[in-house]
Amino acid sequence: ATPIAEIVGYGTTADAHHITSGPEDGNGARRAMEIAIAQAGVSPGDIQHLNAHATSTQVGDKGEMAAIRSVFGTGRSIAVSGTKSATGHLLGAAGGLEAIFTILALRDQVAPPTLNLTTPDPAGNGIDFVANHARPMAMEYAICNGFGFGGVNASVVFRRWTNDPAS
Repeated sequence: ATPIAEIVGYGTTADAHHITSGPEDGNGARRAMEIAIAQAGVSPGDIQHLNAHATSTQVGDKGEMAAIRSVFGTGRSIAVSGTKSATGHLLGAAGGLEAIFTILALRDQVAPPTLNLTTPDPAGNGIDFVANHARPMAMEYAICNGFGFGGVNASVVFRRWTNDPAS
């Protein structure tokens, strides 16, 4: 089998904020992304795509958007997708499937769309959402977020596979 991508960084945190929701400031999500990015040995600016946890809940999405703004800033070109818009929330299977979406995005050099996104929450101002249509784009690194009940947060940084031993 030909490799598609490699895991280069992983971060996990537990904020224990509430049994069903994280804090609106996104602190645990932010820390998970920062740990994963540091372990990958890259900077936030090196990552082209983010597959968000994106449950389409006001409290959950606001916290994740706050974390994204904190880590990546606003007005830059990290493309943010929410693939639960296509699959629904698969609970225990969500993280695995979304990792696959992220890996396939790297392979195909296409950020998947966030379906039915017509009016983003104002909390997302300055974030580059991939709305309604897939976006062809060059990607070397992508990050995938998965957050769970009880304040468990995980982020994984993937790097597109190359056969170049120097990279």
